[in-house]
Amino acid sequence: MELKLINQHGQDSSCVDASDSLFGRDYNEALVHQVLVAYQANARSGDRAQKDRQDVRHTTKKPWRQKGTGRARAGMSSSPIWRGGGRVFPSSPDENFSQKLNRKMYRAGMAAILSQLVRQDRLAVVESLSIDAPKTRLFAARIKELGYESVLIITDSLDENVFLAARNLPNVLVLEVHQADPVSLVHFPKVLLTKGALAKFEEILG
Repeated sequence: MELKLINQHGQDSSCVDASDSLFGRDYNEALVHQVLVAYQANARSGDRAQKDRQDVRHTTKKPWRQKGTGRARAGMSSSPIWRGGGRVFPSSPDENFSQKLNRKMYRAGMAAILSQLVRQDRLAVVESLSIDAPKTRLFAARIKELGYESVLIITDSLDENVFLAARNLPNVLVLEVHQADPVSLVHFPKVLLTKGALAKFEEILG
């Protein structure tokens, strides 16, 4: 299949050949959902901790006598139904949220996402992307010239000037091919690949 190749002004200049298995795959919503959930789950640190009844600070003294007050029976202030009491099933700091995802499933999910981006006209290819100096102003003007406001840029090799200039732009993210992740691909409204990144994608995921 062919992907549109844009020039430095964001206009369609020609087309570039791309792999049908990577950019022409049918969209599998269930697989894409599983890939996204697994990626986000594997990024969780799992270091949260909560206190159970023995961990909270409390006294073992009975709050009031058993009968005659008109209030419900209470044994100690660490009860889970009391404010400041311990949790019944507290979260453990060593909790593991990771999910196993087969390599073939991950590659198929990434291919489904890239194919959907092509169908929705959200993906384009540029010959190369570089600027003369690591200035955010220069790179912002370059992005505007290409016709983008919010874009994910994936390059084959990270240009230091581009990387430094893009850090202060909240709606622009520059990644190398091996750093590309499914969440970023889905999140950004537009994705821009360099021609070298396209070849590397086909080599890694094809």
